[in-house]
Amino acid sequence: MEFFTNADITLGEKLLEVIYIAFGLIALNAGIKNARDKENPSRFGTAMFWCLLGVVLAFGRWLPAAFTGVLIFLMTLPAILRKVKIGKINAPEAEYTARMSDKLGMKIFIPALAIGVIAIVSSIFLKDLLGSQASMIGVGVGVIISIVVLMLYSSNNKPGVFLKDSERQLSMVGPLCMLPQLLASLGAIFTAAGVGDIIAGVVGKIIPEGNVNVGIIVFAVGMVLFTVIMGNAFAAITVMTVGIGAPFVLAYGANPVVIGMLALTCGYCGTLCTPMAANFNIVPVAMLDMKDRFGVIKNQVVLAFIILVFQIGYMIIFK
Repeated sequence: MEFFTNADITLGEKLLEVIYIAFGLIALNAGIKNARDKENPSRFGTAMFWCLLGVVLAFGRWLPAAFTGVLIFLMTLPAILRKVKIGKINAPEAEYTARMSDKLGMKIFIPALAIGVIAIVSSIFLKDLLGSQASMIGVGVGVIISIVVLMLYSSNNKPGVFLKDSERQLSMVGPLCMLPQLLASLGAIFTAAGVGDIIAGVVGKIIPEGNVNVGIIVFAVGMVLFTVIMGNAFAAITVMTVGIGAPFVLAYGANPVVIGMLALTCGYCGTLCTPMAANFNIVPVAMLDMKDRFGVIKNQVVLAFIILVFQIGYMIIFK
């Protein structure tokens, strides 16, 4: 309790930690459910993954860093060995969902919309109170309010229903749910390790000194490639700006607003082309039970290339 009673720790940090604890408990529930599920062909590997993830999320702040690292390493083993499977699915019957959809009509979108609206309101009006965590806390509060709305919609929506649905959604997404956190960590590690400086040294031998147009092209293409590798344009732009953007583009007078904004969207072109961007390209495959694992990416590659060419041209013209 020392963390929550410490006056030096902001309210935003404390509330965000509560949300992480809730996430951890949900993951632990998924692990326990799968451990007891005899229909799951890999119930112990599945339980190991979800339970370890739950421990890290819920109690990671209080665990020694080395111990947390060991848990994360162990957590990846069943995922690598493909021992994280979907067990018995507690999905509602199609007849029931169709009946409720007809009954609610467009009101069915209110709970999902509430999450986004509350996150935006929190980030705008509560930033002074909650700090940089305001938007994330807003998402957590929005989920709670959405649950309340859904309970008002139907008396069948009891707490146990949400717990079962959370486990079902986690099982459908599988180990990919941890990819955004790992990729964010990878970006921080690359920056701390000086990867940007290494890239600057290599690129400096290729780009003619003072040629901003060539620098823009290399910066934009580099953002795409690094985003493909890292799965996250926000993680890539820090490394690429240090390595290419700052020394070979901005240093020669290019507009930082135009270059910074469009370099990030060039990274998004890489997001459209990589399975590492699991939330965008792999999770929909799992949710929709698509037969082609790369079906989403295949439909986005041409569009990504067209957008990239346009953005490079825009940066060169308005630099």
